[in-house]
Amino acid sequence: MEIIGVLVLLLDIYAIYNVVTSGESVVGKLLWSLGIIVFPVVGFIAWMLVGPKGGGRAVV
Repeated sequence: MEIIGVLVLLLDIYAIYNVVTSGESVVGKLLWSLGIIVFPVVGFIAWMLVGPKGGGRAVV
């Protein structure tokens, strides 16, 4: 069970790092970070599904 806790912690740290380094607004970064911290598993899954993506936006 301890391994699962460590895994969740590492994934949350990864998600928060990516949120902070993303191009989102400060409010967006704050909301995503709080969501990941308050709801570690659900917040991480939500971030993976609909969260801010890295600089992969196409410029037309």
